[in-house]
Amino acid sequence: MGRSRAFGLAAGLVAGLALGGCGMPAAPKPPSLNLPVPVKDLSASRAGSRVSLSWTMPKENTDKLLLKGNIATRVCRKEAAAGDCVPVGNLQLAPGAAGTFTETLPPALAAGAPRPLTYFVELSNRKSRSAGPSNPAVVLAGEAPEPITGLTAEMRKDGMLLRWKPGPTPQEAARTAVRIHRKLLTPPAVKPREGLLTPRPEPVEQSLLVPAGVLPGRALDKDIRLGETYEYRAQRVLRMSVNGQTLELAGALSPPLRVMAADVFPPAVPVGLAAVANPAENGAGPSIDLSWQPDSDTGLAGYIVYRRQAGENWQRISLPQPVPDFRDTKVQPGHSYHYAVTAIDQSGNESARSAEAQESVPNP
Repeated sequence: MGRSRAFGLAAGLVAGLALGGCGMPAAPKPPSLNLPVPVKDLSASRAGSRVSLSWTMPKENTDKLLLKGNIATRVCRKEAAAGDCVPVGNLQLAPGAAGTFTETLPPALAAGAPRPLTYFVELSNRKSRSAGPSNPAVVLAGEAPEPITGLTAEMRKDGMLLRWKPGPTPQEAARTAVRIHRKLLTPPAVKPREGLLTPRPEPVEQSLLVPAGVLPGRALDKDIRLGETYEYRAQRVLRMSVNGQTLELAGALSPPLRVMAADVFPPAVPVGLAAVANPAENGAGPSIDLSWQPDSDTGLAGYIVYRRQAGENWQRISLPQPVPDFRDTKVQPGHSYHYAVTAIDQSGNESARSAEAQESVPNP
C-alpha cells in the first residue's frame, strides 16, 4: 500500500506541473511605435497656378491599433525624379479625416514648358518618426493655358449650347482642349422609388471634354434635363503623356454661369387640316368635322381648335384635347367658316396655328 500511494502522489505532482505549464504567460511584446499607416489615395489636380491635393487620413497605425489625437502631416513636392522633396506645408489632422491642401505655385514652376511635378504627404508620430511617404500624385508644372472668357449659354431644343471666345492665337486653340464642368443646383429632395420606368438619378457633377480643334468656341450639352438649374464653368486643358499616364495642364476656371434649362420650345405645327360639312338630319343640327395628322412630339398635351368667319378675329373654340379630330356643332346653315389648329405641350408651350381649312354649311 505504501508504494502504491507514493506512486499516486508522484503521478499527481507530474500532472499538476504539466497543467501549470499551460498557464504560463507569453513573452511580452515590445511597445508600439505608433507609426501611422502611410496614405495610399493621394490625388492632385491643377487649375491655373493652384494645385489642390486630397487624401484620406488613416485610422490605424502599423500595428493595427487605433490612432488617437491629431497626426502630424508633412506635404512636399519634387520636380525631378532624383531631386529632393521640398516641404510646402505642415498640417495636424485627425485620424480618418479627409485631408486637403492647396498650394499656389511659385513663378518658376508656373512658367516654362510642361513637366512633371510630384507631390507626397508623410505622416509621423510624436517623435517625428514615419512609416514612409504616401503614393505619388503627379501634376504638370509649366505655363498654364489662357483662361476661358465670354462663356455664355443658350437653350435649344436639342440641348444647351455653350459658347466662349476662341483662344488668343489659332495655335493655342488647335493644341488645347476645353473641359466644361457642369453642376446640378437642383438635386431631388426625396429619392424616388426605383422601378422600370423610374429615370436614373442625375449626377450632381459632370464634365465634358471638347477635344482640341473640334468646334472651336462652342459645345452642345445634350444630357441636360428640362426644368433643372445648372452651373457651368470652363477651362482650357493641355494634355500630355508622362510614363504612360495622361496628365492635364489646365488653365484657371471661368467664372460660374448659372442657367435654368427651361422648356420654351413649342411642339411642331399641326399639318393636314381638313374640314367636312355635315348637313342637318334626323333632328340633329349641322356640323363641320375637322381632322389633321397627329403630332409625335414628346410631352404633347393636346390640340386647340380656332375658328373665324370672314372679317373676324380668330376665336378659340376648344380645350386641349388629345385626339387629332374635332366636331364643331355651333355652326349655322349658309355660313362659311375658317379653321386652324395648334399643338400645346405639357409645359404650356403652344405652336403657331396650322394652315387654314375653309368649309361652308349648306342651306337646308
